[in-house]
Amino acid sequence: MNIVLLSGGSGKRLWPLSNDIRSKQFIKIFRKEDGSYESMVQRVYRQIKAVDADATVTIATSKTQVSAIHNQLGEEVGISVEPCRRDTFPAIALATAYLHDVQGVSSDEAVVVCPVDPYVEDDYFQALKSLGEQAAKGEANLVLMGIEPTYPSEKYGYIIPAAKSQTSRVETFKEKPDVKTAKKYIAQGALWNGGVFAYKLKYVLEKAHELIDFTDYADLFDKYETLTKISFDYAVVEKEPEIQVMRFAGEWKDLGTWNTLTEAMDEPTIGEAVLNDTCENVSVINELNVPVVCMGLTDVIVSASPEGILVSDREQSSYIKPIVDQITQQIMFAEKSWGSFRVIDVDEGSLTIKVTLNPGHSMNYHSHLRRDEIWNVTSGEGTVIVDGMEQPVRAGDVVTMQAGCRHTVSAVTELKLIEVQLGEEISVHDKQKFDLES
Repeated sequence: MNIVLLSGGSGKRLWPLSNDIRSKQFIKIFRKEDGSYESMVQRVYRQIKAVDADATVTIATSKTQVSAIHNQLGEEVGISVEPCRRDTFPAIALATAYLHDVQGVSSDEAVVVCPVDPYVEDDYFQALKSLGEQAAKGEANLVLMGIEPTYPSEKYGYIIPAAKSQTSRVETFKEKPDVKTAKKYIAQGALWNGGVFAYKLKYVLEKAHELIDFTDYADLFDKYETLTKISFDYAVVEKEPEIQVMRFAGEWKDLGTWNTLTEAMDEPTIGEAVLNDTCENVSVINELNVPVVCMGLTDVIVSASPEGILVSDREQSSYIKPIVDQITQQIMFAEKSWGSFRVIDVDEGSLTIKVTLNPGHSMNYHSHLRRDEIWNVTSGEGTVIVDGMEQPVRAGDVVTMQAGCRHTVSAVTELKLIEVQLGEEISVHDKQKFDLES
């Protein structure tokens, strides 16, 4: 199975746990059997591999999410990087070209596309496999998954099938309706359009060449910023007469809001939190190293992270995006390919960060022109290189780097350090990367 996971999201609806580089699919809220937690992207990737261990998984995403994907899934997963956001048709066209030109997938093979963040069980991925097998038959150019609706939702478009069979021709599509209209659609046998579909690789590749002037993946990547923003539905689906739909009646949830996300939690609290006996239907996710105490609350969501604190009525939590749009703040937490960092203090002329490097990983060899840095190693063992000079470090060691000097650190074991940045103009843009040989 060749599967493309669409990983977008601006990180607005699940503030303060999400931000511009940490979208909802990277938040670890699902409890595993060993007591640890996994994110949506980790859960979906694990489920895919459980159904098809040989599946080729490619994640279509923006460059801001690449480090988090590598951090959570490792280096083996394929990533089709969008240089900028151009909606779903350019993203799927680029991912398809990536599969063909970089991964070597045959143009006759089927490709399944779906969002990276549904809350589903293993039967969903069995259905994805069947979807790909149906597309491989060539009876239609596109095969959609039609999800059996459980209520008259206003959030989804609707697919009207021509028959009640498991797989049938698509009669027509309907835009997102109001509740009254949605009830009428459901009475007609309509299915939710969850944005899940399959096709033979050559079909989308041909469509891409019809609508975009490019030669191969590398050329399309270079021209990406010039492409017109358009969704796959508008560019392809609505113009394609040969479409089938396969029904799916299993559990399927879009965890796009605080309310739906907390409903999927296995327990009412994650992190250090205390609810007294008078609390009802209260959910707490706490990423801070301080306790959160809730008393006498009903139907409330509390979330605390270095980005901020949210206390909201469950229903009102769905309307958070316009409020967060007004907030301008520095990124306080991010996962990188080598580990993670958390900002612990911001002051005029200084920034203090707690850095965690995963065993066997290294930062880029880099320098800063406008700031000095000090590394205080608090735990673990590793190696530091400063201007070409290598030395081992362990808990208690201090390394000082003046502006302009080149430096990196590698972790032998998990390595934690406190980084203090000192300068008049501290900026994420003040960074120049080098090869270690230079």
